[in-house]
Amino acid sequence: MTLKVGIVGCGNISNIYLKNSYRFPEFDIIACADLNIEKAQATAVEFNIKHLSVDELMASPDIDIILNLTVPQAHKEVTLQAITNKKHIYSEKPLATTFSDGNKIIDAAREQHVILGSAPDTFLGGSIQLAGELIEDGAIGKVIGATAFMMARGPESWHPNPAFFYQAGGGPMFDMGPYYLTALVSLLGPLNRITGSTQLSFPERKITSPDKYGEKITVQVPTHVTGILDFEAGATATIITSFDVFASRTPFIEIYGEEGTISLPDPNHFNHSLLVKQFDEVDWKEMKPKGEVEENLRGIGLADMASAVESGRMPRANGDMALHVLEAMHGIHESSTSGRHYQMKSKCKKPILLKYL
Repeated sequence: MTLKVGIVGCGNISNIYLKNSYRFPEFDIIACADLNIEKAQATAVEFNIKHLSVDELMASPDIDIILNLTVPQAHKEVTLQAITNKKHIYSEKPLATTFSDGNKIIDAAREQHVILGSAPDTFLGGSIQLAGELIEDGAIGKVIGATAFMMARGPESWHPNPAFFYQAGGGPMFDMGPYYLTALVSLLGPLNRITGSTQLSFPERKITSPDKYGEKITVQVPTHVTGILDFEAGATATIITSFDVFASRTPFIEIYGEEGTISLPDPNHFNHSLLVKQFDEVDWKEMKPKGEVEENLRGIGLADMASAVESGRMPRANGDMALHVLEAMHGIHESSTSGRHYQMKSKCKKPILLKYL
């Protein structure tokens, strides 16, 4: 059975979900809504779907799943409205902008017996799935540690409306950290303890993207964020996310085992090659996952969730893991503020690999 989906939020990210909907028979996007009526109308015309008000979309008996593509600051409100209307809900990352709000969402979904899913779903792409298979097969032995680096300048040079990246709930960790942390949790399992150090490097940013060129942004959040992550299984990882770096040669993610290393590509992509080097090898070995290198599979998490709704299983990109990642981001900032370790409270399970369907 194909489940019917309604989109709330017709911004930048909505196009790829709409363009990819034909690839996934598990769901069909039939309607959209946005506070900007003209934007919703234009999206509806372009993709031959209905445009509704947010309230109409939420109440529609034809819609099974709400796809929440609003800005992060609106995620909580829209998700809770969907849950109140007894709709299954799949949200763009992060699940919410605070750990407290994330808990409210999880509790509400359980009370209403609806399924909650959340981006990012890039860990379901070939790169991270292949890495997971290599780890499970013992290719690098027992995992002892990992590193993750997102080192870049901020989005004010390319995003048409970048101010929200520097408001509460924004910053490099809340914007890009979900890709890196979700990849690590999907490969290494849940976290136990966190230590963090954060810095607000530049109190003001100048927009250089065309739409608002020259406008100034007052920065409200840390823009260089470092965390040390202790996993329940015993491994320790270091993560840095930054909007303050002009150039870097750090790897995106590396997993270190007793018998080798896996070097992963940018976790914001799906099917780029891995590099693997085992203890008795001289050179790195390139390993290519299935699928095209530049293939954008955005929506695979929604498809897996729709399948999970039908079969009664837990979706892989599920609310528990999204809350765990949200808490980890919160914990890094909290640790920096308090000067103490942060002990994780939420729990999640390492998602099963896609090969185990």
